[in-house]
Amino acid sequence: MELAKNLMIDSVSRLPLGAPRYVAPHQSVAEAVALMRQERVGCLLVCQDEQVAGIFTERDLLRRVMAKGQPLTINVSECMTPSPVVVHPKESVASAIRKMSEGGYRHLPVVDEAGKAIGILSARRIMHYLVEHFPATVYNLPPDPKVVPQSPEGA
Repeated sequence: MELAKNLMIDSVSRLPLGAPRYVAPHQSVAEAVALMRQERVGCLLVCQDEQVAGIFTERDLLRRVMAKGQPLTINVSECMTPSPVVVHPKESVASAIRKMSEGGYRHLPVVDEAGKAIGILSARRIMHYLVEHFPATVYNLPPDPKVVPQSPEGA
């Protein structure tokens, strides 16, 4: 019960956010991929006038560029996810997890009241938060909670 309660109380601002990395809509996919490799990140925010216009992820690269045989010279704006779902720093961690789960997202831009990006929330960072704050709960969960072993494991 403690885990569920804390997820509702703790806000996204308590999580260590990744620094947002940006590209402009007119930049090429090749430039975006080079930046992603250089920075070792899985997504870039596509911003125009300091506002988040879209997000470009590894998944976008695979599904919208590589799978369709598009050249890497096309603009990021042609293959990004426009108007991405965002989360605000004061929203609960539970709300962020719900948005990620419902949309199948691995990254959410964190924006302030003006809509300016202040960070990236990743599924990895949420997992680190859970493990750090609730190790007994996380480490003691069976792979499938409905399946309980009939006999002890080991020798």
